[in-house]
Amino acid sequence: MKNSLVPTAYVLLNSDLGTDESIINEVKQILVEEKVDFEVQGVYGVYDIVLKLSSDDAEKLRSIITNKIRKISKVQSTLTMMVIEEQENL
Repeated sequence: MKNSLVPTAYVLLNSDLGTDESIINEVKQILVEEKVDFEVQGVYGVYDIVLKLSSDDAEKLRSIITNKIRKISKVQSTLTMMVIEEQENL
């Protein structure tokens, strides 16, 4: 169990064919600049990339996803899931 609740989001991305690697590199660059914890991987299936990000500020996560991740040129669509912080200790 975690002692402190940290706002976390999972983002599933669909990308243009063959652009996964460049999108992953761009996502990494954005998130390093924004100083948030993250994991990003290419995956097989309905989505092409899965991203997990955490920050002390939930609004900062929403802003990064909306204003930066979703605006990457080769990203076709995203599905964002914010973790329900109140349930993390159940």
